[in-house]
Amino acid sequence: MTLPAGLGLIDLHAHVLPGIDDGAADLDDSLAMADQALEDGITVVCATPHIHDDHDVEIDALAGQVDALNRVLRDAGRPLSIARGGELSAPLAARLDDGTLRAVTLGGSGRWVLVEPGPGPMDGALDECVDALHERGVRCIVAHPERHAGADAAQRLTALVERGALVQVTAAFLTGGHGAAPVMLDWAAQGLVHLVASDAHSSRAGRPLAIRAGLDALLSVPRLAAHGTWIAREAPAAILAGDDVTVPF
Repeated sequence: MTLPAGLGLIDLHAHVLPGIDDGAADLDDSLAMADQALEDGITVVCATPHIHDDHDVEIDALAGQVDALNRVLRDAGRPLSIARGGELSAPLAARLDDGTLRAVTLGGSGRWVLVEPGPGPMDGALDECVDALHERGVRCIVAHPERHAGADAAQRLTALVERGALVQVTAAFLTGGHGAAPVMLDWAAQGLVHLVASDAHSSRAGRPLAIRAGLDALLSVPRLAAHGTWIAREAPAAILAGDDVTVPF
């Protein structure tokens, strides 16, 4: 099943803010990434700079930086909205106070946070991170598990989903020559994939700010075929609004 024509897509993971981390190098790069998004049918992008010890991101400045990019996009006539967020390193999560944690939640709602697993394969430390954040009233979206897949990845994802986490995979890995697509589609068939994002870092190299082809690949899985609108728009919109999300598959 393909996505409905004209459906505005939402990308919950992109490093689109200029000069913040290892993402867009400058404003021209951000604008070119916006053009990629619009060409792909994306209407909302969540800016998710790395919240990590290796990146000196000023969390208190993020809301203003998102507002500034939105103003530039409006002035340039580009109908793309940027939402605030962050990609939170799992080992760092426990050290954030409640106010700082809220500032990096997706949409700034205080409800959902994008969590990047620690280096290497997923392990029990990620389970502990998810549990600790849930105790603080924050639900987790696990970013790019295909990059942290050990031999027990399906079991690890099952444990995370049972804890209430959602799993988000990278669109380019579903369609590119990375060799991960069959495993990711197998996870999807087991109900262990819920969202697709670009994880784009630049218009000039690497993954583009585009998710449609990855979504189409995911919808080839019979379990998900009837749920394209939920995956591409409804669930991401609910997450940005801080609403509850019930997986329908």
